[in-house]
Amino acid sequence: MRAILDNTRRTPAEVDMLLLWSGLILLLLGMVMVYSASIATAEGSRFAGHQPAYFLVRHGVFLTVGIVAAVVAFQVPLTAWQQWAPYLFMAGVLLLVIVLIPGLGRDVNGARRWLPLGVANLQPSELMKLFAVLYAADYTVRKMPHMRDLKKAFLPMAVAMVFVGVLLLKEPDFGAFVVIISIAMGILFLGGLRARLFAVLIVVMLVAFAILIIVSPYRRERIFGFMDPWTDAFGRGYQLSHALIAFGRGELFGVGLGASVEKLFYLPEAHTDFLLAVIAEELGFVGVLVVVALFALLVQRCFAIGRQCVTLDRLFPGLVAMGVGIWLGVQSFINMGVNMGLLPTKGLTLPLMSFGGSGILANCVALAVLLRIDWENRQLMRGGKL
Repeated sequence: MRAILDNTRRTPAEVDMLLLWSGLILLLLGMVMVYSASIATAEGSRFAGHQPAYFLVRHGVFLTVGIVAAVVAFQVPLTAWQQWAPYLFMAGVLLLVIVLIPGLGRDVNGARRWLPLGVANLQPSELMKLFAVLYAADYTVRKMPHMRDLKKAFLPMAVAMVFVGVLLLKEPDFGAFVVIISIAMGILFLGGLRARLFAVLIVVMLVAFAILIIVSPYRRERIFGFMDPWTDAFGRGYQLSHALIAFGRGELFGVGLGASVEKLFYLPEAHTDFLLAVIAEELGFVGVLVVVALFALLVQRCFAIGRQCVTLDRLFPGLVAMGVGIWLGVQSFINMGVNMGLLPTKGLTLPLMSFGGSGILANCVALAVLLRIDWENRQLMRGGKL
C-alpha cells in the first residue's frame, strides 16, 4: 500500500484517489475503534493475558499482513486473476471441506468456521467471498453468448453455489452464504441474465431462505428476538437490546472516544460483529454517518470503475469491480442493519473495520485488485499497453 501511495504522489492520476483514501480511512478508523471496543474485554480476559492492547496488537499484525498482500496483489494483472479464478474457487471449496473435518476445524461458540494455523486462525468463508467474485466474473464472461439460456447460463453456477451453500450451512455460516449468493446472482444479472428470469430466481431464493429459517430452531429464535428484543432482553434479545442502548446513549455527537459503557462486558462481540454500536455510542450519529458515507463512496467507486471497464470493452475486470462493490455493499448493509435492529442478528463483521485476520486480508486484497483495475483502465485511456 505504501508503494501505491508513493506512486500516486509522483503521478496523482495513476489511481482513483477517492477509492484509495476511503479504503484507508475505513481501515485506520477500524483499528482505532477495535482498540476502543476491546480494551476492557482484553484487560479482563485470562485468554488475552490481561493485556489491554491484546486485540490492538493482533489487529495491527493482521492489517500489516493485509497491506503487504495488497501490495503484492496490485502487481498482478487482471488477465492472471482471470486465469486463476477457477483454481482459486476450487481451493476455496477445498478449504470449506477441510474446516468441517473433526480435529482440523476449530469450534467456537458452536460454529466450526476456522482452521487453526498456530499464531492465528484462518476463516475460509472470508476468502471464499473474494474467490466467488473472481469465479462468477470469469464464469459470466465465458457464458456470455448463452446468458439468455437458463440451462447453459444459470444451472452450472447454481450447482456450484448450492454446493458451497451446503458447506457454509454445515459450519453454520448463514451470513456468509447470503453474501456469496448475492455476489453470484448480482454478477450474473450484470452480465446479462434476463430480468424476468432474475426476478423468478429472487423469489425462489427468498422462499428457500424462509424454509432454512423455519426448519432451524436457532434461526427462528433470532428472527423472533429481532422483532421485539425487549420481550426477552436477558435472553435471545440480549445483544440487540444492548446495541440499541449504545445507539441511544450516543445521541448526536457521542459520549466521547473510549467512554462507551456498553463495551464494558455488556455488549458481546463489541470489537467484531457489533463494532458499529460502539462507534454509535462513542462518536454518535455523526460518527455513524461518516462510516455510512465512506462505505457508500467505496461502493460507488467500485461501480464507476466497473462501468469504465465496460466502455473499454474489459468485461472481466468490470464484473470483478462491480462484484466487489456488491460484496462490500451487501455485507456492510447487513452488519449495519443488524446493529440498528433493522435485520436479524447474523455473524457478519463490518468490512475493513471489524477485528478478524481473514476478513481484513480478503478486504485488503479486494481493494488492491480494484486499484489495479482502475490503474489498467487509465493506462489504456492514455494509449499505453498493459
